[in-house]
Amino acid sequence: MSATYNTALATAATTTAAPSAGSLLRGGAVATVLAAAATTVLAAVGRTAGISIAVSGVPIPIAGFAVTTAIFAVLGLLIALVLRRFAGSPRTAWIRTTVALTVLSWVPDVLADAGTSTKALLMVTHLVAAAIVIPAVARRLRP
Repeated sequence: MSATYNTALATAATTTAAPSAGSLLRGGAVATVLAAAATTVLAAVGRTAGISIAVSGVPIPIAGFAVTTAIFAVLGLLIALVLRRFAGSPRTAWIRTTVALTVLSWVPDVLADAGTSTKALLMVTHLVAAAIVIPAVARRLRP
């Protein structure tokens, strides 16, 4: 074996290539679909269990959970793409940013004109979506 070949092997073993943007988007898309489905099922189960899903007396359509989850997950993917390109530690920045945004997403739930069980259900749907999307995207960002 040549010294150049051994050096190349050693370098390849110690450096990790950043996952591609395509990998990030594919994995994020799968996580988005799963999160949208999970929040929709959770809302439907909550409603079936007798929890109102009305805010200010207006019921939230069950499909609205999927649509809203998908919209915000796609916005999260855009944030991940920016962090992938510009952050020194994209995975760390992603996790910190998305955890903070998840906590901030509870503010409208807490302030909503709704019962306590409705507020709790809404907050749990945010947690479920975050628990699906955040790790799936984080795995596709370099540390």
